[in-house]
Amino acid sequence: HYISISRTERLAREIMQDMGGHHIVALCVLKGGYKFFADLLDYIKALNRNSDKSIPMTVDFIRLKSYCNDQSTGDIKVIGGDDLSTLTGKNVLIVEDIIDTGKTMKTLLALLKGYNPKMVKVVSLLVKRTPRSVGYRPDYVGFEVPDKFVVGYALDYNEYFRDLNHICVISETGKEKYKA
Repeated sequence: HYISISRTERLAREIMQDMGGHHIVALCVLKGGYKFFADLLDYIKALNRNSDKSIPMTVDFIRLKSYCNDQSTGDIKVIGGDDLSTLTGKNVLIVEDIIDTGKTMKTLLALLKGYNPKMVKVVSLLVKRTPRSVGYRPDYVGFEVPDKFVVGYALDYNEYFRDLNHICVISETGKEKYKA
């Protein structure tokens, strides 16, 4: 299905209701999050413009690397992004494309806590229903998806398919054809 514009707009409204009282730092988790991030920010900016008080908003980008291929040991390395101490005292909105097991996000949240942000909320376009989940749920969810490998709308399979405007499940044939 195409990403419902109204869904992203609704997420933007919820986020502004919860976080809109204070400087927001929107933290995009790369690479998969960039399209959702851009769309979501457009809506937040529009809401900001049409409200009586405009909230200062800054953006930053981080990449997360799990130390051990798929089987994340729960150790992650944050690559890029400003010095995380800039998050102290701010409302931080982490924007993610998909939450799979939730392990990485839990680790990132624990890491950010050390910098004393005022508030941290997580929005994820997709949440995968998987038995491997550690039980983590983001604050805002676009859609739930089955435990399959999804691509499109900036989510990739070995860097392919990020350019699709919709999200779809990649078939075994596709996996074979585009395997690394």
